[in-house]
Parts: sequence; structure tokens; C-alpha cells
Amino acid sequence: MRLLRDAIAIAGLCVAAASGSFAGAVSAYLPMNLEPEIERQIERVLILADEPILKRPFSVELVRLALPQACEIDKLLCAKVERYLERYSRDYAVTHASVTGAITHDKDGLVVPNEHGMPVNGRYELSLVAFAQPTDYFLVSAGGVSYKGRTTPTGSMLSLGGSWAQLDIGYRDHWLSPMTDSSTLISTESPTLPSVTLSNYEPLTRLGFQYEFFLERMAPQPILYNGVEVTAKPRLFGAQFSIEPIPGWSLGVNRLLEYGGGAGQPTSGRFLLRDFFRPSGLSQTQGNQQASYVTRFILPSKTPAAVYFQYGGEDNSNGGSYLLGSPAISAGIDLPRVLRYFDFTYEISEWSNIWYVHNIFLNGTSNYRIVEGNWGAQERNFNDGVGARSQMLRVGWMPPFGGYLEERVRTLANQAYYGGDLRTFVPTPGAFPYHHYYDFSIRYSRPWKDLTIGGEAFGGRDVDGKSFSRLSAFVRYGGDSKTRDEISSSDDSDEDEPHPVDHHGAEVFVDAGVNANKVRTDLNPGIPIEISQVKFGPHFGLGARRAVSERNDLGVRGEFDQVDGRSLVGLRIVDYRHRFDGPLAMGLFAGIARYNVQTPATSLFAGAGAAWRDVLPYWDVNLDFRYGQNLARDHVLASDVQGPRPETFYKIEIGTLYVSRRF
Repeated sequence: MRLLRDAIAIAGLCVAAASGSFAGAVSAYLPMNLEPEIERQIERVLILADEPILKRPFSVELVRLALPQACEIDKLLCAKVERYLERYSRDYAVTHASVTGAITHDKDGLVVPNEHGMPVNGRYELSLVAFAQPTDYFLVSAGGVSYKGRTTPTGSMLSLGGSWAQLDIGYRDHWLSPMTDSSTLISTESPTLPSVTLSNYEPLTRLGFQYEFFLERMAPQPILYNGVEVTAKPRLFGAQFSIEPIPGWSLGVNRLLEYGGGAGQPTSGRFLLRDFFRPSGLSQTQGNQQASYVTRFILPSKTPAAVYFQYGGEDNSNGGSYLLGSPAISAGIDLPRVLRYFDFTYEISEWSNIWYVHNIFLNGTSNYRIVEGNWGAQERNFNDGVGARSQMLRVGWMPPFGGYLEERVRTLANQAYYGGDLRTFVPTPGAFPYHHYYDFSIRYSRPWKDLTIGGEAFGGRDVDGKSFSRLSAFVRYGGDSKTRDEISSSDDSDEDEPHPVDHHGAEVFVDAGVNANKVRTDLNPGIPIEISQVKFGPHFGLGARRAVSERNDLGVRGEFDQVDGRSLVGLRIVDYRHRFDGPLAMGLFAGIARYNVQTPATSLFAGAGAAWRDVLPYWDVNLDFRYGQNLARDHVLASDVQGPRPETFYKIEIGTLYVSRRF
């Protein structure tokens, strides 16, 4: 409690010091995963407004600031969101109320992904949020989520400060990821916990700097430290720092540290500060830490798109604080406006073994035995350190008869090669024979008088091979006659784009060519390093870029190569190009690489290249050099070399000659 009081006091001083210097008032937050139909519309608005968000929940003021630019592209969508936000324009109001009833078929224990721990077999769900704002810099929110077996005051908090420094004390959700369905570090998979949060919603400086700090008390769990086991409540400290140096592109870093709780573990502020900035060495034996790099890129083309990535890790790799161990990769693409009335989202995540388990905090990063991160990690035997791959496809439609129809498919495949003792991390052969998980949902909602009504069908098969289903109907508060999400088709313009839109030189391109590669393999200390002969393989790529100044472009790219007879996937999360007066262009890039050896090896890579543009109209010739540093593969197979280090490292050098076709 002393550290909690210190955090509140320090944050309060920061708010007090800054309150005289900023104009923006304190902001309410939009509820997370409680009203998904309007949340999806707001996500689409932010993409159309060129706003590359990296965290949730969204502040109401952030969405308001984004509306004017988005309305130039999609008037109908913006009108719906504007009317929804009117409920936040008063001094006090009920902003959300929902009642859901369901008919279910399921075994005990399965939870609905990202729904605050709600079980699939729960017959009802109730949620409510209201607020009162007596001054510009003080706001009180009251809320809660109730379902079978649990009621949590989600959304209940005190908020004070303003746009540059807002302090939230209470049951506030945290989602530190650009992903919309599969946040690796922390999400709404488990019930909301009490926390103290300091953040800003208005970017600072010309770099667009944003920050978030939070400290929360986790649910009771067994803790083993220095041979002593107790049941206690550990603490979880989290942070995100991000910048938006140019419109439409943001880059950030996240950090989580689970610590304290009992059994003699250090809990001082000095310990927290040291371990936050020095994640290697002693820090790995006294706490449970995770980190990730996140980025989001918006392509403002006639069919706008957001492309986003997350690269996370447990502890660090090979002694470098920036090289993450046991990596987890996520990538997604969101098309908010396809053929005017459709939207499309696809996301994929893959994480290594040892995620969400720990040898000190024996329930890992979980609350009430429900993981705090990716929903897919809940679909396994509890505390099995198995890695997995999850995927999600979502399609939305605004039909001519009104309302919003959304279809979503999820899949999950647990690794088939890992099993082990979570206290010693010693792998054992013969993992549990998991089935592939899948689920499918279809939801329709529409306004009716002063309400929003709808229904959802949700079903699938779990990792034990058993089917489940949930058929539900809901009624939500829709606002008064001026704020209901009800707009006739006559409110929309007949033009596909009512006003001219600057696409900032946006273009999509494909690559094809050949690579020359060399691989350096470091199996373990004491074993000679293997260096392969130079070999050749095919190269393919798909990317997008936008002009950020008269001669500079920024983009993202996916690359697919064959290296030493194995596939290598590279995701360029930063792809910069400078165009000279003539046809010559030079570029620098960095990203994430996944090398498909016995089990995946993953790490960061960087490189440089040159291009001769318009050899033929819309055709470029390119020459790149890439270097992948310490791609790490965990030793989890019985055939792996055993030694003092539990990883094999690969350093890959690639030169690539290829042509590009721009569209």
C-alpha cells in the first residue's frame, strides 16, 4: 500500500503542476468490449482520420478531435459516431447500459474472448457506465459488469487533470497494443482490476509524444520465492511510450513488470525503478517481466488501410536489453471502408513457449486463473507453457435496410512439440494432444426507438475437441432522440467521396526477385559456430508506402525468402525511402524476422537499399542488403543440443535483387 500511496501522490503532483498549462479538459473513456458495434465504428473513424492509435481504451476527446478529417471521407459513419458521442457532452449522464440474455451449450471453464472473463455458459450479462463532471478537470465515473459468478465495478473511477496529464484511480481497463482482437501483454480477457493510471490523450511536442503509466494490484495467486510459497496479491506495473513523428505513423514501446506480493520479494520504489530500466541480470530472478515494440501505419488511399505490428518478449535474449527472449509476433491489417459499406480486418499472432507462465508467480500473468494477454493463451491446460498461433478474420457490413452486421472467425493452434515443468523450465517430450480451436460469431444490431437491439450467435470447438455454442440477444441504451445511432440513407451523399481527399502519394507494390544468403549458426557456447556457404533463393514481397514530404516516403512491407533451404518471413515495420532528383532512391528499413528452422527462430533485422525508379512506367529495380541479428530458437526438442544456454542463435545476411511493380 505504501508504494500505491506514493504513486498516487507523485501522479497528483504531476497533474497539479500541469493543470495550469493545458487547455484540454479531463476526458471520459469509451467502454471496452461492452458495446462492440459502436466501438468498431469508432475504430474506423480513427483510421479515416489518419490517427494511428497504439492503446485503448479510447478517450472521448481523442475521437472528437478525429471526426472532422474522417467526415471528409465517410459522412454516414461520422454522423453515427457524432450522435453517439453527444451523450458525453453533458455534465452528467448514463453513457452505457446493456442487458444480454443467452442460451448456451458448453463445459465449465471456457470464457468468451476479450469479454472480461465472462464464461461461455453464462446465461446473462449486465453492464452500466455513468459519469458526472462538475468541473473541466474532475470527473467521476461509476460502472460495472456482472455475469455468472462475478460482478466487477469496471469503469468506476475518479479522473482528474487534463489532456497532457490525466490521473485515473479505479477500475480502468488497459490494452497496450494496436491489435484489436489479440493484445499480447494486457487486454480485457480477464476481469478488470483496481489501478492507478497516469496518461495523456493530447500528443506532446512536435514528435507527438504519448505516455501511460499504471500500477495495479493483481488477484491472489501462489508465489514461490527462495523456497517459500505463499498466496498473495502481486503488483503489476505497466508503461507505454510512443511517438507520432509524422501523421499516420506511430511507434511505441510497452513494458510490464509483475513483482512483490510476499515471500520476501522486494517491493520498494527503488527496486521498481531499477528493474524497469535494467531488465537483464538480477531483474530476471526477482520479477516477471514482458516488453513489446508496437507500430501502426495508415495508408490514406482511396481504399484506406491500417497495417500494424507488435513484437513482444519474455525477459531478454543473449544479454541485450533490446533483444527480447521467447518472442511473440502479431500483425494485422484493417480496411475500414471497402466498397463503401463493408469493412475488413485480419490479425495473426504467434508466441513461443513459456509465455503467460512463471517460476515465481505460479499462475503466471493471469488473474483468477484467466490470462491477461492474448485470448488464445486461455485455450490450454492451465499453466502449460505451450506456445501457439491465433488468427482472426472479421467482416462488417452496413446493409441498406439499416443496422450493422458483423461476422468473425477465430482459430488457434497450440504447439505440438513442447511440454515441461514450469518451475524448472526443463522440456519433456510429448506435449498434450491439443485439438485446433476455432470459433465463429455473427452479430447484428440496429437502433429501435430509444434503444439499440440485436443478437449474436457464437459457437465453435475448444482445444479438447468439444463443441460449444452461445445464442444471445441484447438491449442497449441508445440515447435520447437526438443521440440515437439512427440515420437514414438519405443523410448520406450520393458521391463516393464528398470532398477531395489528399492520398499523400499512397501506393501499393509487389516485389519479385532472387536473394543471395549466408547463415551463421551458434548452437551453444563451446560448440564451433557453423557458417553456411553462400546460397541463392527466390524472393517475393508486398508493401505499401506514402509520401511524408516532397522527397521522402515511409511504408511497411512483408517479405518472403528461401534462405539455406528454409523459409524466412520478414516484416518491415519501418521502411523509409528518399527520392533524389533523378531516378535514384535510397532507403533504410528495420523489422521482425521469423526463420522456419526445427522450431521458429525470431528477432529483429535491419538493412539498406537502393532503387532505380521507373525503368519502365510503374516498374522499379531494387538492390537491398539485410542483416538479421540473433534470431533465437528455444531448445524445446529432445534432439536439441543441451548446454549452459537454452537457445540457438542465427545471424543471417541477405542481398536481394528484385523488381517492383507499383499500383
